[in-house]
Amino acid sequence: MTGTMTQPPGMVPPAPPRHEGARQSNKKPFYKREFYIGRAVDAEEVMNFSRQAASFLRAGIPILDALAIVGEESASKKMVEVLEEIRARVRGGESLGDAIAVHPKVFPGYYIAMVRSAELTGQLDEVLDQLSGYMERDIAARRQVKSALTYPMVVMGLAIVAVIVMATFILPKFKSLYETLDADLPLPTRMLLGFTDFITNWWPVILGTIAAIFLIGVAVIGGKQGKGRRDRLKLRLPAIGALLHLVAVERFCRVLAALVNAGVSLPDAVQVSADSTNNRVFQEKLRIVREAMMRGEGLARPVTASELFPAAARQMIRVGEATGTLDQQLKTAALFYERELTYRLKKATDLFEPAVIIGVGCTVGFVAVAQVSAMYSVFKQVKPGS
Repeated sequence: MTGTMTQPPGMVPPAPPRHEGARQSNKKPFYKREFYIGRAVDAEEVMNFSRQAASFLRAGIPILDALAIVGEESASKKMVEVLEEIRARVRGGESLGDAIAVHPKVFPGYYIAMVRSAELTGQLDEVLDQLSGYMERDIAARRQVKSALTYPMVVMGLAIVAVIVMATFILPKFKSLYETLDADLPLPTRMLLGFTDFITNWWPVILGTIAAIFLIGVAVIGGKQGKGRRDRLKLRLPAIGALLHLVAVERFCRVLAALVNAGVSLPDAVQVSADSTNNRVFQEKLRIVREAMMRGEGLARPVTASELFPAAARQMIRVGEATGTLDQQLKTAALFYERELTYRLKKATDLFEPAVIIGVGCTVGFVAVAQVSAMYSVFKQVKPGS
């Protein structure tokens, strides 16, 4: 059985052994300290730690030695510091679950709950392997979204920059030329020059308006206070809202399946799974589901009343609760919605990319038509020899 400690009770823990190449945790001078911005430990680091620790534990290596080896091989200095602190706490008598709970920004709530449950059941290696697999799928999904949106967003950004440059520097010179020729210009050219005049003369007002809208948005939906309104707005966005809803459903089902399989009590598993969605709408309604469960109403009925889950998910939860196969049914639901999300995401990006390209083409085409038609009109109106 893979345990986390072999220290006899009441015995003073020995001094920590020094490994070659291990980094010292002595306090450094200010000018030698390293500063971390945002999430200092990437999800890939936590995934690699989970997979490596599972392999070491399965091979019979004690958890303290496993933590030391993984820490020495980690490429992230912040992850090394985290693992050193976890190792010191485990050596001091804490369980691994309690030790990693000190770092909630590195290890998510579902991760901590599953590790704690696995330590009680002696399945720590299996659960760590499951966690690495889940995090790998989550990372792959995020990369897929970023990859699908990168090209059209770059094209849109370049198009906006090109329009601003033309309206600010190029088109005003053509306007001076047209005015000296005193020619009647066609409608597309007049529209283009009017847009140029608006940008040139009113740019302080435009920038001020954009800044005011941004500040109002930050005040209304920004920060922790506005997270609930922000999450509700996200779910109501056309096309994007449906995708975000599927993401939350898939993550809830997958995390809940893993927690139930690891032996976590169902009410606690629902709470942790709700937190993993990172959506205040789901968290608030699932808190009501948990309260109903504590009153003895089960899971399927409150989940149906929450109106958060599609019919297929509700049916699978109902069948799983009735047959005692809730973890398997939730895993099936998570797999189903993962494939559905992949399909919808591909469909959305397949439509979004040509839409952006068509929009950019129409903009460039309009500018070209306006310029060419203006030149043609001027040549027709200006008499030879005049």
